[in-house]
Amino acid sequence: MESLHKNKTWDLVKLPKGKKTVRCKWVFKKKEGTPGVEEPKYKARLVAKGYSQVPGVDFTDVFSPVVKHSSIRALLGIVAMHDLELEQLDVKTAFLHGELEEDIYMQQPEGFTVSEKEDYVCLLKKSLYGLKQSPRQWYKRFDSFMTSHDFKRSSFDSCVYFKKNNDGSFVYLLLYVDDMLIAAKDKGEIRKVKAQLSEEFEMKDLGPAKKILGMEILRDRKTSKLYLSQKGYIEKLLCRFNMRSAKPVSTPLAAHFRLSSALSPQSDDEIKYMSHVPYSSAVGSLMYAMVCSRPDLSYAVSAVSRYMANPGKEHWKAVQWILRYLRGTTNVCLQFGRTEDGVIGYVDADFAGDLDRRRSLTGYVFTIGGCAISWKATLQTTVALSTTEAEYMAITEACKEAIWLKGLFSELNEDLQISTVFCDSQSAIFLTKDQMFHERTKHIDVRYHFVRDIIARGDIVVSKISTHENPADMMTKSLPITKFEHCLDLVGVHC
Repeated sequence: MESLHKNKTWDLVKLPKGKKTVRCKWVFKKKEGTPGVEEPKYKARLVAKGYSQVPGVDFTDVFSPVVKHSSIRALLGIVAMHDLELEQLDVKTAFLHGELEEDIYMQQPEGFTVSEKEDYVCLLKKSLYGLKQSPRQWYKRFDSFMTSHDFKRSSFDSCVYFKKNNDGSFVYLLLYVDDMLIAAKDKGEIRKVKAQLSEEFEMKDLGPAKKILGMEILRDRKTSKLYLSQKGYIEKLLCRFNMRSAKPVSTPLAAHFRLSSALSPQSDDEIKYMSHVPYSSAVGSLMYAMVCSRPDLSYAVSAVSRYMANPGKEHWKAVQWILRYLRGTTNVCLQFGRTEDGVIGYVDADFAGDLDRRRSLTGYVFTIGGCAISWKATLQTTVALSTTEAEYMAITEACKEAIWLKGLFSELNEDLQISTVFCDSQSAIFLTKDQMFHERTKHIDVRYHFVRDIIARGDIVVSKISTHENPADMMTKSLPITKFEHCLDLVGVHC
């Protein structure tokens, strides 16, 4: 309540004729602290019931960007390579800083009604938690503050800010709603940015970065290594789905799982059984682990997430198998180190891997200094008629990501040389280089030919690699344990 008054969130007015009020409620929560940094505490927060807002009257635009996970890992790669300082900040009551553009009237909060003004309502001046436009208004306010303090916003990720100092060194800032990571060579530079932020917003300084978005950051300055793991999150996940005492397995998805929609429930008993199974929340939780720090789960999660609409018992067994794999690999982490390797990509495709519509699978993984920073395993949008074609489409997807990463790094002052993308299909590589417009390739969608222009310009080089040395293999199929472990080793995933 104090921060609401301090921010001058509302004025008490009489409700104008023809206007509706938005209701509100108090939300109480116990917040887990970071061990050694902050204690657990009890929080009360006033939340507006934004679902009763009318589009066009109470709000127009609601989109607000957040930093991409690839950008976070890219920054961690730079921090490890140049041994930078990395600190973390949190904005207290972030959404209360956003300025509202519409007139919104809200009831007075329960328990804090002003005496003799019981029939008055709050005319909101600042955004509140729960309003649909709050995240957008907060981002706009923060963005205008950063740009007014000589920070530049990256054109590749609108939540990455950087500033060049007079001595040529850089300060980087990443924003995810109200969590910030700041990196710089010198602690003094970080202190300066923190002071500027504290003048404008109420900040909570969390010191050296230990945990962001459920990912734990461990640093070993002596050996210049930085580790990113999700041990705590995965243990909670196993506890939630009762898999803490399950027997561990060695690969995320065994080859005997041949998943297709034919395995969806047929009988009433099966439908009833599956209605009590938390399938989608299990897949969603696995997906978060995969997106943050676990490229080894990509193929398995991609396979089970296709059946979210109507999962069967066999699909649920596959999800339990992935959880059993996690049970044995809780400590796995990404290891960033000091190496001179630039951005290297690996790409692979699995021809007609989808049993339902016979679409092929694309898988790619990009590493910096031998550690994965960006990966994807997904079904292709169109059906390929040959393995060459499937690999060709996969190369295109990988090249799009390579261009984005190259752009991001060049802005962050990492002048990485030409990005190389490795592919294990010689015929697909020939197809990217030769300008022969053949009957055979005529029907490949036009967008896949954009890869030729990029390669002709020399922005990206596509090279051949043996299948045994291609870690993207684990993104498109179930592999035997030895090959799987070799793939993990190649992309810096270690226990």
